Amino acid sequence: MLTSLQIKEEANRLHDSEKNKKQVAATTNYFPEMDINDAYQIQEEWVNIKKKEGRKVVGYKIGLTSKVMQVAMNINEPDYGTLLDDMVYENGCEIKTSDFLDPRIEVELAFVLKKPLFGDTLTIEDVLDATDYVVPVLELIAARTYRVDPNTNYVRTVKDTISDNAANAGIILGNTRINPRDIDLRWVGALLYKNGTIEESGVAAAVLDHPARGVIWLAKKYTKHNITLDAGQIILAGSFTRPVVVKAGDTITVDYNSLGKITCNFI
Repeated sequence: MLTSLQIKEEANRLHDSEKNKKQVAATTNYFPEMDINDAYQIQEEWVNIKKKEGRKVVGYKIGLTSKVMQVAMNINEPDYGTLLDDMVYENGCEIKTSDFLDPRIEVELAFVLKKPLFGDTLTIEDVLDATDYVVPVLELIAARTYRVDPNTNYVRTVKDTISDNAANAGIILGNTRINPRDIDLRWVGALLYKNGTIEESGVAAAVLDHPARGVIWLAKKYTKHNITLDAGQIILAGSFTRPVVVKAGDTITVDYNSLGKITCNFI
């Protein structure tokens, strides 16, 4: 178990990395014996730093739910993190690439709640009942710590990713809001194009066989910390494609068929 001082120092190191726009060595390089609980405490302290700077929590995310994402990150369990108000972008936005460290894009669905979710016996029906609408969303992920350290080739672990707020950096919301009971969410598909060339495709069932299961998993995790997923919050259900690297000059367009398109330009 890390001490409270170690947790605060590591959260500040990650915060400084983001502010200085310079990646740093993974947390487990310094604390190889740390556990998952330590990682979430670092993440919580990092969020507290953000709150002190005036940021507000607008939702939460689950990550690494699909097999394709777990393979990409070389792990075997999901993680979760916090969405803040300055992370939200609109469809058609321009994003300054240099503001982010090792940025990548993922394809997801978001559940916007109208009722709170709390408890360890939740079902898909509970999630659908609590959802105001579902909207297509892209997640912009980044890495304050090296995914692969250029000096040592050390590959960061899930504990490093968790400490790093589950790699979240931003979300780009689509325009189409749907009642979660109007379509079979398992069969929502998407095609991701980078600069006009298709890079990825997938269907939402890749997330635990139903994207609502991602929300269930997340709600149960936060219930253990006595945190409720509240009405009005945006809940990212998990990516159903691998992350696609982006750089300045790239245009990302994701076609969700009947649910519309999301476009963002990296400048």
